[in-house]
Amino acid sequence: MPETLPPQDPATDDAIPAGPDGRTLRRIGIGAAAVALAVVVIGTASRINAVDEQRATAAQAAIPTVTVLTPEADAGGGTLVLPGTIQAFNSAPIYARTNGYVRRWLVDIGDHVRAGQTLAILDAPEIDQQLAQAEADFQTARANQGLAATTARRWDALLAQDAVSRQEADEKRGDLAARSALSNAALANVRRLRALQGFTRLSAPFAGVVTSRSAQIGALVVAGNAASQPLFTVSDVSRMRIFVRVPQGNSASVKPGMSATLSLPEFPGRSFTATMTRSAQAVDAQSGAVLVELQAPNPDGALKPGAYARVSFATSAGTGQAAGATLSLPGSTILYGNDGPRLAVVDGRNRVSLKPITIVRDDGAKVFVSGAISARDRVIDTPPDSIRDGDEVRVQKAPAAPEKSPAKGPASAR
Repeated sequence: MPETLPPQDPATDDAIPAGPDGRTLRRIGIGAAAVALAVVVIGTASRINAVDEQRATAAQAAIPTVTVLTPEADAGGGTLVLPGTIQAFNSAPIYARTNGYVRRWLVDIGDHVRAGQTLAILDAPEIDQQLAQAEADFQTARANQGLAATTARRWDALLAQDAVSRQEADEKRGDLAARSALSNAALANVRRLRALQGFTRLSAPFAGVVTSRSAQIGALVVAGNAASQPLFTVSDVSRMRIFVRVPQGNSASVKPGMSATLSLPEFPGRSFTATMTRSAQAVDAQSGAVLVELQAPNPDGALKPGAYARVSFATSAGTGQAAGATLSLPGSTILYGNDGPRLAVVDGRNRVSLKPITIVRDDGAKVFVSGAISARDRVIDTPPDSIRDGDEVRVQKAPAAPEKSPAKGPASAR
C-alpha cells in the first residue's frame, strides 16, 4: 500500500527565500557598468589634466628669465678715451764695441748722467797689444816712406843732369807712392785700434737717467753678439712720447696739434697735458687702428718710460653724431653676429626685438653706442646667442634694496 505524505504547513512554505528575478539582475548590471564608466571617465579626465599641467609647466620653463637694464646718456660728451704707452723721448741701449772684461761700472739704475759721462770701464789686453803692434808697423812704414822720398829726390836731381835714365827716376817715384800708401794704411790701422781702445770706456750719448744695468765686474763682454743684453740703457725723460692706437672710426677726429689729457693709475686725481705731434696716416692691418704720437713735458719725472696711461681726447667721438645720441651700456649687452652688433630689447608684451647699433667707442667695461635705441628701452643683459626676434621672455625683477636699520647709539648707563 503506498505511503501517504503528511500535509505541508503554509507557514513553512513562506520561510523558504525566493531567488532574484531577471529585472533586478538587469538593474544591478546597469549600475555596475555606470560605475565602471564613471571611473574610466574620471581617470581619463585626471590624466588629461595632468598632461595639460605638464605642458603648461614645460611651456613656462621654456620661457627664459632675463635681466634688463636701461641705457645711460654719454656723460663724457665728446671725450674719446684710449689706452696709451709712455716712452722716453730718447732711449739708447749701450753695448760694448770691443771684446774685454768689465773692470768697473760707475753708475747704477736711477742715476742721472750727463752727456759723455763714463758709465763703465773695460779691460781689453788684446786690443792694447794689437795697438802696440800697429804703431810699430806704422813707424816702419813711415821710415820706408822717408827713405823712398829721399831716394826719389836724388834721382830727380840726377835726371836733371842726365846722369840716370827717366825710367829709373819714374821707378823711384813709383816706389815713393807705394811706400806712402803703405804708411797711410798703417796709420789707418792705428786709428782703428785706438778707436776700439776708446770703446773700453762706455759713455752716455746724452743726458738722461740710467734705466737698466747688466754690467757685472769681471764679466766677459763679446762685441757683435746679437743675443747679448745691453750693459746699460740711458733714457732722456725730460720730455716723453705717448703712443696711442686710435680706432679707424675715430681717426678722423684726432689731428696733430690738438691737446689731450693723461691719467695714470699711480697718480689718482692728477692729470697731465700732452699735445699730439704726428700721426702714422695709415691703418694697421692687424689692429685696425692708426698709430699717433703725443708729447708731454716731464719736469718732475712723474711720467715713466713703459708706463700705461689713459689718454682723453676732446673730440666729437668720430662719428659725426651729436653727443646726446650716444648711449652707454655694459659690453655684456651686445650680441655680435654676421649682421653686426645688435641689442636685444624687450617691449611691453615681454617680446624680444633685435635692434642693430653702431659702436661709437669701447672703453672696456662700458661701450658707447648709437642707432635705433633710446634711453627708455629695456635692454637684456647677457642675452643668449639663440635668442631671436619675437621670442617671449620673463623679466626678472630687481631685488629690493634692504632697508637700513636705524643706527643704534651707545647703551645708556643704568
